[in-house]
Amino acid sequence: MVRDITIGQYYPAESVIHKLDPRVKLAGTLIFIVSLFLFSSFLGYAAVILFLGMVIKLSKVPFKFIIKGLRAIFILLLFTVVFNMFLTPGKELVHIFGSVRITEEGLRTAIFMGIRLILLIIGSSMLTLTTSPNQLTDGMEKGLSVFKKIGLPVHEIAMMMSIALRFIPILLEETDKIMKAQSARGADFETGGFIKKVKALIPILVPLFVSAFRRAIDLAMAMEARCYHGGEGRTKMKPLQYKSRDRMAYITCFAYVFILIVINIVANKFIGV
Repeated sequence: MVRDITIGQYYPAESVIHKLDPRVKLAGTLIFIVSLFLFSSFLGYAAVILFLGMVIKLSKVPFKFIIKGLRAIFILLLFTVVFNMFLTPGKELVHIFGSVRITEEGLRTAIFMGIRLILLIIGSSMLTLTTSPNQLTDGMEKGLSVFKKIGLPVHEIAMMMSIALRFIPILLEETDKIMKAQSARGADFETGGFIKKVKALIPILVPLFVSAFRRAIDLAMAMEARCYHGGEGRTKMKPLQYKSRDRMAYITCFAYVFILIVINIVANKFIGV
């Protein structure tokens, strides 16, 4: 289960998506996330799935590797669907027992929220899967450079976010190793009630925190040894420059949003789905 989390991992490949400027991918990811809340129709979701499928195809990242990350959020997905199904008021569709009932609006909301959450996770994962940590840092710093005028430490913020994303797969791998080591010593993480399972996590969390702090100290010492003192006056080995494919990607993103708006208007006025 721990190894199934793909957020923060980078999948190297020779693809058009990998070669795009990181600023384009950051903006495209933001546009994609916002677009998920622009509609509430099956036609809109069909358009989003088609667009996301095209991006996955161009990225050359195996689809099995991408959906592997959904296993880690299965419980969250299940709770979201169940709560929306039973707690959304509306026209009664199915009466189960007592005051528990499924409404037509609740069923519709549960389906839409489940699809939206899945698309959100997959779309966000595409950013880290196709962008290396160094590119992600440069893209964030360049994209937030306008806030330097108000005294915002843009470089430091971008560096912290990049390091946090980079540490996700490292800590997951460390957690997996600790769990296997504890299991070899007789630890049981599967059986028992909720309280017992929570107590069983203590032998994992303690060495995990110790390892995380040790890695943080080692990283800080390595950065100091290389005379790192923030972003002031630093230059880039590979400055970011927009190319024709990046402009085409921006045009594609805006066309995607325009198509979604048109589909939403048509669905609300004529189809009503």
